[in-house]
Amino acid sequence: MRFAEPLHFALLLGVLMLGSFMFWALARKKRLLARFGDLPLLLKTAPYISFARQRSKALLTLLGLTFVVLTLARLQFGTHMEMLKREGIDIIVALDVSNSMLAQDMKPNRLEKAKQELRSIIDRLKGDRIGLVAFAGEAYVQCPLTLDYGAARMLLSVMDNTSVSVQGTSIRSAIEVAEKSFEQREKKHKVLLLLTDGEDLEGGAEDAAEEARKDGIKIYTVGIGNPNGEPIPILDRSGNQVGFKKDENGEVIVSRLDEMALQKIALATGGKYYNASAGEMELDRIFDDIGKMEKKELEGALVTRYDDRYQWPLLFALLFIVGEFFVSERKKTAGDSSNE
Repeated sequence: MRFAEPLHFALLLGVLMLGSFMFWALARKKRLLARFGDLPLLLKTAPYISFARQRSKALLTLLGLTFVVLTLARLQFGTHMEMLKREGIDIIVALDVSNSMLAQDMKPNRLEKAKQELRSIIDRLKGDRIGLVAFAGEAYVQCPLTLDYGAARMLLSVMDNTSVSVQGTSIRSAIEVAEKSFEQREKKHKVLLLLTDGEDLEGGAEDAAEEARKDGIKIYTVGIGNPNGEPIPILDRSGNQVGFKKDENGEVIVSRLDEMALQKIALATGGKYYNASAGEMELDRIFDDIGKMEKKELEGALVTRYDDRYQWPLLFALLFIVGEFFVSERKKTAGDSSNE
């Protein structure tokens, strides 16, 4: 047994105060009557006065109000199972975990900034399914489409630049793996968010985006980094920087945000490109766009529902309140009976 709206029990304080006042008024009435003489003698001369009936009426009123409060608190007992339905779309976020995402032109680095944006995305979801794809030189599904946002956060927390064994950056692989992760029968309700610095070393991203468009996928790209470039740090096992990555000629490699490539990928599918900002304003605009998309009904989890039983306290409330109406304050006397 439980109550679905327990805050309504605060109204019992009002019932208690009303009861105190009613019985205080009755006691005061009795004391005032006693001032005119001996109370038992006065009651004999006015036999219709009945303090017991007045107390009974007050008690019935208070019991009625108490059960009204129990009705408002929604008494529940007994359970049944119910399939929870939700409306939303399917969103897959492809996170670039390549070494270039260790560049520190965004603090603390591009990868951590992207993960921060991804956590904010998960926090904003309301009924949408989310999936995660990690990619570098190749891509794989880190988290299949799910409504379990807690599981998605947990799997996101373990994603880093060692998550993919093949280094490099293949946006094409990320798009293709994400495309296969969506429902294949549907041609809408599908969004792919690409969080990357856009340095596509493998090529073919625009062709993959075109195929995604045919499959009803809209791609939004979020550029992480600086177009002017930043060296890629080399970290030891303790996470301390020990130098910068260099090419075969000994030159320091500079990683640049490729905004042009990301704009082309997004436009190919009717999506948009945004640059990551400290205030994450780009997420507001992305979710404004997603909010305008047609939703589909998603099958949620099987949940336990308690059965409402407020009818029982409501019945008792009515019985006490109606009963109070039929109880007279005056006691019937022999004179009343003869008049009848």
